[in-house]
Amino acid sequence: MNKIAVIISADAEWRAVKELYPNLEIQNSPFGEFADLQLATFRSQPIKLFHGGWGKISAAASAQYVIDRFAPGLLVNLGTCGGFAGRIERGTIVLAERTLVYDIIEQMGDGDEALEHYATAIDLSWLAGDERWMAGDVVRGLLISADKDIITEEIPALVKKYNAFAADWESGAIAWVAEKNHTRVLILRGVTDLVGSDGGEAYGNIQLFHENTKSVMKRLFEMLNKIIESHSV
Repeated sequence: MNKIAVIISADAEWRAVKELYPNLEIQNSPFGEFADLQLATFRSQPIKLFHGGWGKISAAASAQYVIDRFAPGLLVNLGTCGGFAGRIERGTIVLAERTLVYDIIEQMGDGDEALEHYATAIDLSWLAGDERWMAGDVVRGLLISADKDIITEEIPALVKKYNAFAADWESGAIAWVAEKNHTRVLILRGVTDLVGSDGGEAYGNIQLFHENTKSVMKRLFEMLNKIIESHSV
């Protein structure tokens, strides 16, 4: 089996992981904490859990750090995302097939070319076969990223241009760095809250995000366990 490193981006996501696994022996890196996790289905060696930090800058830098230091055969990003109301349901798990950074604004040249530069197609062919782990609320598709929460007024254009249904802050950067390093990557994000014409469920109600993050992270680690059990990674 290949070595596996799991990057957890946001602070709330990392806190949820430490609640799930309270006996982790925490170490420190320039980007945040990290620890080894021994899953029952991955007995040969522990999985490296790494707190990478929020936003594209931390995501890109910490992903490169993890690749350089630990040389994982599989780089995993588990975390949360916001969903577009009417396009996806809260609690749905998104398996990213493609990522795109949508907050690049190019006014001197071709804006679409600039966006495409950081777009990444993710090879998921190795997941073919036993996909019982996908039973339930799992959708495959595009996950878009920006260094900002979803802006209500921007949703119609994002749907029209990209057919988008969910967004986060980090997956686009992590996928791009993994591709440049020829490292297999798996991105799974759970929808904690919805944003629509009436605003965002968690906007002004961050406790909703924190509570839903706990349940999302638990489900994602259960899913990762099943993936490792079902596939030779």
